[in-house]
Amino acid sequence: MGEAGVEPARLSAQDPKSCVSADSTTRPNGECQPTTREGKKPVPFQTLNLDEAAGYLHVPREALERLVKKEEIPFHRMGGRILFRRGELDAWASQRILRLTGDGLEEYHRAASRSVSPEESGPDRLMARLTRPEWMEPSLSSRTAGAVLRDMVRLAERTEQVCDPRELLERIQEREELCSTALPGGLAVLHPRHHSPHLVLSSILVVGRTIQGIPFGAPDGTATYLFFLLCCQEDRLHLRTLARLCAMCQKTFLLERLKTAADGREMVAALLESEEALLKSM
Repeated sequence: MGEAGVEPARLSAQDPKSCVSADSTTRPNGECQPTTREGKKPVPFQTLNLDEAAGYLHVPREALERLVKKEEIPFHRMGGRILFRRGELDAWASQRILRLTGDGLEEYHRAASRSVSPEESGPDRLMARLTRPEWMEPSLSSRTAGAVLRDMVRLAERTEQVCDPRELLERIQEREELCSTALPGGLAVLHPRHHSPHLVLSSILVVGRTIQGIPFGAPDGTATYLFFLLCCQEDRLHLRTLARLCAMCQKTFLLERLKTAADGREMVAALLESEEALLKSM
């Protein structure tokens, strides 16, 4: 157990690197060859060293070193140094956070919540910062997976914080092609494949509830009817909020409240009260 209270295997045991290699291939000498779709500008590589990557992932350096040794995390050796590409870390970490349950999720959420930077000091309450009643929709008419992605991006446009709705949709579609973000219990947590701060003016969370359940690739085979769309302007906020949402859905009454909420105000109230209950239990 590292000093941040996270067991290294918690972020890697469930599904090693299977969902992070679609946009790059590693050559024998450790160099990475990017591949992009025709017409797409390649995402600039932003590299992190061990200390920077550990801070970004909210895990102790020792835990990260063990993941590297076991080759359970994407990394590159360059000139004798171990480096990480942030886009690859985003995909790796977000998938594993979505798969965490029980003690593993609780430990990671605690570690991520404790790693708030000085400029974010104060109560670690995220929902009031990210949501508004008018950004909630309790009666989406979407009937297919493709339709609900488009409808959720249109819902995000209500925030007036989205800079490029078309690109946001493309980035979310890329993430779903990588691995579905649907979870047991009828929910999905949509987000861009790579952290892209230029997509929004400020961080947002919008929530939509479909009139009928949609087949969305949930691991338990059930239909999905609650869709969260998270787009963070600050890079460190993304993984922390993802862990917070998953913990709220697993550890509190949130899903039941969102199922029966009559309007956006009740949906936001459910989010705020669920977060408060979770934080009090920590």
